[in-house]
Amino acid sequence: MRILLLGAYGFIGLAVARRLQQAGHDIVGFGRDLDLGQRLAPDLTWTGTDLSRLSSEASWQPYLDGIDAVVNAAGALQDGARDQLAASQQRAISALIAACEARGIRTFIQISVPGADPAAKIAFLRTKGEADSALQRSALDWIILKPGLVIGANAYGGTALLRMIAAFPLVQVLAFGKSRVQTVAVDDLADAVDACLAGEVPKRATFDLLAAEPHTLRDLILKLRRWLGLPTPTATFDLPAPMASGLARLADLAGWFGWRSPLRSSALDILSRGIVGDPTPWREATGRDLVELDVLLSRLPSTRQERIFARSQLVLPGLVLTLASFWLLSGLIGLWQWREAVAILPPSISHGLAASFVILGSLADIAIGIGFLFRRWLIRAALAAIAVSLVYLAAGTVLAPSLWGDPLGPLVKILPATALAVAVMAIAEER
Repeated sequence: MRILLLGAYGFIGLAVARRLQQAGHDIVGFGRDLDLGQRLAPDLTWTGTDLSRLSSEASWQPYLDGIDAVVNAAGALQDGARDQLAASQQRAISALIAACEARGIRTFIQISVPGADPAAKIAFLRTKGEADSALQRSALDWIILKPGLVIGANAYGGTALLRMIAAFPLVQVLAFGKSRVQTVAVDDLADAVDACLAGEVPKRATFDLLAAEPHTLRDLILKLRRWLGLPTPTATFDLPAPMASGLARLADLAGWFGWRSPLRSSALDILSRGIVGDPTPWREATGRDLVELDVLLSRLPSTRQERIFARSQLVLPGLVLTLASFWLLSGLIGLWQWREAVAILPPSISHGLAASFVILGSLADIAIGIGFLFRRWLIRAALAAIAVSLVYLAAGTVLAPSLWGDPLGPLVKILPATALAVAVMAIAEER
């Protein structure tokens, strides 16, 4: 079959694409960033746009030519600068369902989530539930899969969050440690989608897709810590709810700057209520048991790269805020004390030229600092920081070489700031 796969370069989508390709299907990957899709899966056919733009049946028609089935593996956790849940997870998917009915595309596999309900208070669960309900009201041959916490060799979203928490140094900090969580291997989820398309699963049915054994969040994180090969923590304790809520509010604020932090309030709300379901209907319908967490972790690679990823995700927010603060303060102080800065430059430079150099440099510093705060500008801000730092070093060496011997080290301190920008560029990739 020729299958339109929404969210094909995501954590789940990539695994599904690979499994369906192995089964002989022709996959058309749908995503917002086609360049990213081509890099991650160059052997797929790619199409797409921002889902929030596809709010009508007619808007979907160009994407359905030659399509035999649709699999929806797309999803966003929370509203922010880059995501509008009502538009992308409810209106767009409802319009796609109507378009499939109009085109005679019968098969639609929806990857949802336990707890999805049109009446849910959490927007992520509510919009997923509204899309599920629209599909259930349709005349299509639909199947809704509701996977638990999806775990695989790759990591994104909730899986990345738990690895990040597990990498906390010395002690193990938790939130909602008593919450119950059931997991599912991403490969089991991909196999389930393949089974649905192969006609091995009853149609017009909803299935929780998760291993039978629940774990407390505390036990799950400690298992991940052991799997990563990290030292046993000297102590384990839960963050007080107000502190966890405060961190979530900061992460929510970062969301409006384009940062999809896994610490946002929706993620913590979902973890606090638990991720549980009933695997019995799936087992009875298919005869398949899903791999338990301990077996899954024993099969996954646990190498230096997994440890470095977990630790880098833990420190990345602090690195970005440090760079943003450094450049913003550098620029603001330069504007505030521009006369003192001009006095450092050699008298051979005219006062007007020196003042222009100081003011323009300060404005450039402020622009770089602001750039570090926005996710979409991060790499460009880091490149600008490196370039401007090299200009400052060259100019300082030529115009005021005595600064190299200054006990406060104004030129020497540019070197670690430049190295920090390089480090952020190296670990800032989202997928």
